[in-house]
Order: sequence, then structure tokens, then C-alpha cells
Amino acid sequence: MKTKKMKIFLKPFIGVLFVFVLTGCIGEDYDFTPPSVTLFDISMTNDDIKLKEANIDWNTDKQYSKKTKDIRALAQKQQQIRVNPDKQEFYVGFDSQDFKILELNVLLWQKDKKTKLELDKNHNFQFPIELGDYLIEVDLLTDNGSAEYVGNIEIHD
Repeated sequence: MKTKKMKIFLKPFIGVLFVFVLTGCIGEDYDFTPPSVTLFDISMTNDDIKLKEANIDWNTDKQYSKKTKDIRALAQKQQQIRVNPDKQEFYVGFDSQDFKILELNVLLWQKDKKTKLELDKNHNFQFPIELGDYLIEVDLLTDNGSAEYVGNIEIHD
């Protein structure tokens, strides 16, 4: 008789314990911080270019904010990455994408001249064939806010 009562008591207890264990396994820890940005060479003949955060105004579970007064000075401080001027495509990649992209722009600075590069629907672009030192800027506008990233590149033979 005791074993029958114990079985009746144990079944709900085991069921509740099982639910708690599954809840712990299924729960995920999401990171809603602004993404980091890397420019990936699709042909894999150049190094990938990891860009530095310049200006951030990001609002998800917390407010993230970063202000850089002189983004060109920040870009110049970054390690210069060399790329070939061939018709190679690069891809703008994010380490996470828990957001909807509203606008994405890639800009090149050479001295005071700013050039907007053409992006296709897959976020691919090509560097110009003109040799020289450039600062690159990626502007991202999303449903979670905006972020700006910079880097330093040299287009060489």
C-alpha cells in the first residue's frame, strides 16, 4: 500500500522536476549589443578587415551609446590592411544579426574626398581600382538603432 502512495506522489514530483530541467536546457542567453563588423574577401585572396566601432546609438534590452568626435582620426589609428585592386568582392558581415537592416552604406575616404561604394542586395561590394591609402566607413541603420564602423586600408598592386 505504501509503494502505491509513493508512486502517486513521485510521478507528479518527477514530472515537475523534468519540466524544470528542460526549461534550463531550452533557455538561451541572447546578446542584443551592437554587432561587430568584418569585411570578408569572398575570393579569400585578401585578409578579412575587422572594423572598429566609432559611433553607436543602440537600444534593445539596454541603451548602448558611444560617441567619437573624429572618426577619420580613429580610422587612421587602425592597423592598415592591404587589398588588391582586382575586381574582388567583399562582403559586409555581422557577428550577430538580431535586427532588421533599414540602411547600410560603405564609404571610402581618400584625404577629403568621400566616395559611396555600391552594395548589392547580399551586402557585397568592390573596392575601386585606384591605388592608394583609404579610410573605410560602414554606416548601419537598423530597427534597434545606428552604428558606425571604421577601418584603414591600402589598395596596392
